[in-house]
Amino acid sequence: MSTGRTGIRTGIRAAVRIGARAGAGDWAITAGVTAALLFTGLSGRHSHPDLAPLGYALLLTGGLALAAHRRAPVAVLAVTGLCAVGHQAVGLDVPAVAYLFAVYAAVRAGHRIVAVAGTVTVLVALPLALLASSHDLSVGGALAQSRDALQLAWLVAAGAAGEALRQAEQRAEEAERTREETARRRADEERLHIARELHDSLTHQISVIKVQAEAAVHVARRRGEPVPEALLAIRDAGREASRELRATLEALRDDGRSPPHGLDHVPELVRRARAAGLDATLTVEGHRDDVPAAVERTAYRIVQESLTNVARHAAATTASVRIDHRPDALVVQVDDDGTAAPHAVPVPGVGLLGMRERVTALGGRLRAEPRGEGGFTVHAELPLEGTP
Repeated sequence: MSTGRTGIRTGIRAAVRIGARAGAGDWAITAGVTAALLFTGLSGRHSHPDLAPLGYALLLTGGLALAAHRRAPVAVLAVTGLCAVGHQAVGLDVPAVAYLFAVYAAVRAGHRIVAVAGTVTVLVALPLALLASSHDLSVGGALAQSRDALQLAWLVAAGAAGEALRQAEQRAEEAERTREETARRRADEERLHIARELHDSLTHQISVIKVQAEAAVHVARRRGEPVPEALLAIRDAGREASRELRATLEALRDDGRSPPHGLDHVPELVRRARAAGLDATLTVEGHRDDVPAAVERTAYRIVQESLTNVARHAAATTASVRIDHRPDALVVQVDDDGTAAPHAVPVPGVGLLGMRERVTALGGRLRAEPRGEGGFTVHAELPLEGTP
C-alpha cells in the first residue's frame, strides 16, 4: 500500500499548494488531482482487469467534479464519495484523494455535519462494496483495503484544514465589518462635532443680525421713513442664511436612522412655495411602483432646490412641478416663468452642481437651462434599474 500512501500525499500536497490561488486555480486543482488519480490507477494493480475502463471513468469523474467544489461543495462531496466507492469496488486500489479534497471544501463552506455524515457513509459503504465485488476477500481484508483507501488521518487533516480556513475567513470578514463600523462611527462623530461648532458659533450671530435688521425695518416703517435698500438686503440675507444654516445642521445631524425625505414629501414643498406667494402646481403621472430610496431622495432634493432657486433668483410668479413614473425611470421636471433669458448660458451655482452630482451618481441625466418661451427648466431622468 506504499503506492496508495504516496498517491495520497502527492495529491493532498498539490491540492494545498494550488488551493491558495483563486480564479483559474480551481481548474488547476481539478487537473492536478485528476492526473494524480489516473497516474496512480495506471501504475497500480487491477483486481478485475475487465472492469478497469469503468474504474478509470470513475477516477476521471471524481477528479473533474472538483471543479465545482466552490459552487456546490455538498454535491461534489457526494459525487467523489460514490466514485471512491465505485473504483475500489471494480478493482482499482487507488486512494480517495478527490474525496479528501471534497471533505476539505465542504467543511470550509460550513457543511461540517454533512461532511461527517458523508464520511461515515463512505466508511461503511466501502468495505461492503469490496466484499460484494470480490468473493475471495475476507472481512479483515476489506476493512484494511478501505482503511488504506481513505486514510483516516488524512480525512481528519482535510476536515481540520477546511475548518481552520473557514474560521480564518470569518475572522477576516468580522475584522472588515468592525473597521467599516469604526469608520462610520468616527464619521458620525465628526459630523456631529461640525454641527455643534456651526450651531454654537454661527446660529446666535445670524439670529442677532436677522432680528436687528427686521427690528430696524419695522421701526423705520412705523415712523413713515423710507427703508434703505441696504437694510432690506441685510434682512433678506439674514433670513436666507438662517434657513441655509438650519438645513445644513439638519443634514449634518441626520444619522440615517430617521426616515429620509422622498416623493411623499414633495407636496409639502409645493405647499410651502404657494404659502410664500408662488403659484406652484404639482402633477404626478404614471403608476408608482417600488422606487429605490436613493431615487426618492434625489427627486425630493431636485424639487426642493429648484423651487428654492425660483423663489430666490428667478422673480417668477408661477412654477410647475411634474413627476412622471415610467417603467425604467423617474422623470422630474420643474419649470418657471422667471426672468431667465432664452438661450442664455446658466451660471452653475452650488445648488445646481449638487443636483448634477446626485443625478450622475445614480447614472441619470440632468438638463438645467432657460426655456425658449422664457423662464427656466430643470429636467432630470433617474433610472430605476441597478439603483441601490
